[in-house]
Amino acid sequence: MNTIETPDKTRLYVKDWGEGPPVILIHGWPLSADSWDDQAMAIAEAGHRVIAYDRRGFGRSTQPWSGYDYDTLADDLAAVIQQTGARDATLVGFSMGGGEVARYMARHGGKSVAKCALLSSILPFRLKTGDNPEGTEQAAFDQTAEGLKADRAQFFTGFFKTFFGEDSEERPVSAELREWARGIALQASLKATIECMRSFSSTDFRGDLAAFTVPTLIIHGTADKTVPIAASSRVAAQGIAHSTLIEYDGAPHGLFATDKERLTGDLLTFLARAG
Repeated sequence: MNTIETPDKTRLYVKDWGEGPPVILIHGWPLSADSWDDQAMAIAEAGHRVIAYDRRGFGRSTQPWSGYDYDTLADDLAAVIQQTGARDATLVGFSMGGGEVARYMARHGGKSVAKCALLSSILPFRLKTGDNPEGTEQAAFDQTAEGLKADRAQFFTGFFKTFFGEDSEERPVSAELREWARGIALQASLKATIECMRSFSSTDFRGDLAAFTVPTLIIHGTADKTVPIAASSRVAAQGIAHSTLIEYDGAPHGLFATDKERLTGDLLTFLARAG
């Protein structure tokens, strides 16, 4: 199994496909690198080296007890970049993965990064506070944690219906695909699942936005109920220089499946564009 080792001896499972300018794909919660396969194949076939890895605690990576804060997760990304030898890479973060991109840019100075893409991203700050009134109430995240502890198999059944926009006639997603995503989610440890939810719901990335000094593509669906666009990507786009926001009208959170052809096309166009 192709893995890299982090400074705290965690083993991260890595897919490394194709040859060419590197693209590193960081998956969302509570999934794994497998959620990227459609985009990864197309990007590799277009002449890129595609690196996708399972976040610690998820998929085929090892399941340590600690390290689910964004500083450590950004250091994990740094280990992936360093040990794969990726240079002038494009970082692509989906949902929770947008946080790793932001914290890596701030904590590691954007080393070896040429471009960034943020898809359905949690940036800049999910939690409702006095100075972030559009955020989500802490009680909602507490309820998620309780649901995971009580019966996470049942919780994920409902979660993925919202994630993929079950009621959308324009973007139908099969029951089998939702069950596939649920199966991936259940591979993760309960500890990692809860701690990462706490991290992405409470970490304030507003101070990291200035660290984006490279061309940045932001894509988000206007009907996203998992991470509403008004409190996330529309705000992040205002704070990230050199960014371009593309809104997918009526699209839910899980764009990699519901809008995969359009998303793949937009990513390939962005990758082909001169920096």
